[in-house]
Amino acid sequence: MSASLVRWSPFRAMPSLQDEIDCLIESAFGPGDGRSTVWSPALDIEETKDNIVVRAEIPGMKKEDIKVSLDGDVLIISGERKHDAEEKGRTLHRVERAFGRFVRSFTLPYNVKADKVAAAYKDGVLELTLPKADEAKAREIAIQ
Repeated sequence: MSASLVRWSPFRAMPSLQDEIDCLIESAFGPGDGRSTVWSPALDIEETKDNIVVRAEIPGMKKEDIKVSLDGDVLIISGERKHDAEEKGRTLHRVERAFGRFVRSFTLPYNVKADKVAAAYKDGVLELTLPKADEAKAREIAIQ
């Protein structure tokens, strides 16, 4: 019997390392593909001359399940995306969509008129228009 010499490659061990990490995750959190079920909607914050405009992607939700609040200069968007009810006689082979509660909060760059905030929800996108307070708007000063 002859022994052969095999050159060691650190990259050859990578798939087995990934398998070990997957097993560790499954033992802690149950079977799945290792994805976290915690989710947070992606959002854009845009500034125009008169407004702060916030757009949040929240597909698959009803507007009644979304809450928007303003606490001083902190905007809070929260809600819950519910999982479809489990039906008897149905077997799920793969679940990749995230479900559950989310909360996004951030400090606004300017003071806004809280009583003039407008919210619209269409095609899975929440759009908030927050008018800047008068002291936050840029003013042109005439030179004497």
